[in-house]
Amino acid sequence: MERISAAATIGPHPDADAVRWGPDGLVPAIVQDAADGRVLMVAWQDREALDATLRTREVHFHSRSRGQLWRKGETSGNVLRLVSARLDCDGDAVLITADPAGPTCHTGNRSCFDDVASEPVLIAPVQGFAWLETLWSTIAGRAAARPPGSYTTRLLEGGVDAVARKVAEEATEVVLAAKDDAAASSDVTHAALTGELADLLYHALVLAAERDTPPVAIMEELKRRHAG
Repeated sequence: MERISAAATIGPHPDADAVRWGPDGLVPAIVQDAADGRVLMVAWQDREALDATLRTREVHFHSRSRGQLWRKGETSGNVLRLVSARLDCDGDAVLITADPAGPTCHTGNRSCFDDVASEPVLIAPVQGFAWLETLWSTIAGRAAARPPGSYTTRLLEGGVDAVARKVAEEATEVVLAAKDDAAASSDVTHAALTGELADLLYHALVLAAERDTPPVAIMEELKRRHAG
């Protein structure tokens, strides 16, 4: 499986000179959970806060009440780890996607937009499927550009037979790893199963790219079946 570099997960950074700062030198910053797009909070940034966010990869804001820089989670520990930051079309707002280290809201809720008047809602753990967009984007880019030395390129240039053969091989490896884990479950066997499942998912996406079948079509079919 082709390794996706950490840099590939960091989105385009806004240029501070391109930001249309307000008369007070601030712009609103909307924070979304990178895992599922849930809006977590809205606050304000100035140049110092934006620079600190991009430099440290932990989200910073400007506190209007205190008139100073603050790092989200500096007292609670519930930091927001930067995944991407980009400007809107007018350049007067920043959209931040982040991995939250805990509840974002000071009330203890996951989001500042949760209904604080009601009982806390138990939310199933987020599985991070949204990151697959990054993997698919990389695979689709390899399919279009075919850069030399890329494992994905080599697979795609082998045609449907080469890619499908790898999917079949990885499916077999998943079955064997699952049986090993069932027979003598341990951290080692579970890690092996996780790795084989990752390989299978990657190769299945490469096969989808080779056959020009975008994941959105697969998702729509799953939704149709679920609704039925």
